[in-house]
Amino acid sequence: MAKKVLIIGLDCAPPHLVFDKWKHLLPSLRGLMEDGIYGKLESTIPPITIPAWTSMVTSKNPGTLGFYGIRNRQDYSYDKMIFANSVHVKEDTLWDILSRKGKKVVAMAVPQTYPPKPVNGYMITCFLTPDTNSRYTYPDSLKREIQSWVGEYMLDVENFRTEEKDRLLKQIYQMTEKQFNVALHLLKEKEWDFFMMVQMGVDRIHHGFWKFSDPSHAQYVPGSRYEHAIRDYYIYVDQKVGELLSHLDDETAVLVASDHGAKAMVGGICVNEWLMKNGYLHLKQKPSGITPFAKVQVDWEKTVAWGEGGYYSRIFLNVKGREPQGLVSPSDYERVREELRKGLEAITDDHGMNIGTQAYKPEEIYKEARRIPPDLIVYFGNLSWRSVGSIGHGSVITFENDTGPDDANHDTHGIFIMKAPGLKNKGQRDGLKILDVAPTVLSLLGMDVPKDMEGRIIE
Repeated sequence: MAKKVLIIGLDCAPPHLVFDKWKHLLPSLRGLMEDGIYGKLESTIPPITIPAWTSMVTSKNPGTLGFYGIRNRQDYSYDKMIFANSVHVKEDTLWDILSRKGKKVVAMAVPQTYPPKPVNGYMITCFLTPDTNSRYTYPDSLKREIQSWVGEYMLDVENFRTEEKDRLLKQIYQMTEKQFNVALHLLKEKEWDFFMMVQMGVDRIHHGFWKFSDPSHAQYVPGSRYEHAIRDYYIYVDQKVGELLSHLDDETAVLVASDHGAKAMVGGICVNEWLMKNGYLHLKQKPSGITPFAKVQVDWEKTVAWGEGGYYSRIFLNVKGREPQGLVSPSDYERVREELRKGLEAITDDHGMNIGTQAYKPEEIYKEARRIPPDLIVYFGNLSWRSVGSIGHGSVITFENDTGPDDANHDTHGIFIMKAPGLKNKGQRDGLKILDVAPTVLSLLGMDVPKDMEGRIIE
């Protein structure tokens, strides 16, 4: 058992950078690894910030949570999408459970915490908060304290998909500095039993600078002045982690985790262009240029399916009796869905080579799929290619991102490191899953693990 538990979340941190490539440059994380256990942490399907962090703190998979990305269908109409904020989280989080048990908690910048909910302690909301004029703390008085500590707080960087690399790099450091300073004040000045913070800077620097540091990237720029931007930022973050650790005693358990990993992005698959080319999607009028899917005139009476863009794709079938102008008969649904899956998994690159796409049916991966799940969840090129949802590219393959420059895609495994009092059998572990984190934290604090948690305790 531990007296306290601290979780430091590094959004998007991949195992190969932390455990291998830069391990020798990261003394704080390396020290935790040497004194504890560590290993690859299998993310959710899909490996996306939302729902992955909420899966981590609830031990519930995305199907149980009913979130399949940041935006989700509100109903079976064609255009109503909602952002998955904290209001839609109906399952107990770690801070909900611990608050009820009288434990003092701090939850800082954990994705899907806006708007803030009352806790037995303190909460600072996440990157989805509109701005600092919004209510982003609990209690409200915490906002004034944050201002006294760091001035204007930063919830995120502005537009990380940009060619303004100097501006982006400066903002990533500013955000990281302010957030770790706030964390240090909370850690030292507030009473807490459980403390969790998430740093989004790791994710932002991957998406903005990966091609400069990875020779295997299709757009690698050798000798760039940004060549070591990601490495240097990791060193900086490790120093900040070390500052937090220096204020802990030996009775505090420390966990460092990421929600998913990262990998080089080869290009994009224009999913709706593919659907049109293969007769599944029809337009009333083709746009004159590249146009977001939401703004094109779809001929729904002739359309079988459509897709969403993002780091992975969601395919929706236009089902008779389900969608307003449904075309696919329920009796024909499974045949059409399987046909789509095989067609998507057969997609080739610009050299005619199969890219290794994987398409999942929700019922194959979730015991239950609440709210409105996609009909297919698609990893183009096993996440080496992103999904491009806009129309007007004139090709299924593109090497331009319709939402702005982006060098990296998400990967299926993040990191897990744990140092805890009395820990035995130290070293590397296999088979760790993101759903295992919440029951492990409760066990460390001597609490019973709810029977409906889906993960297991990491011993």
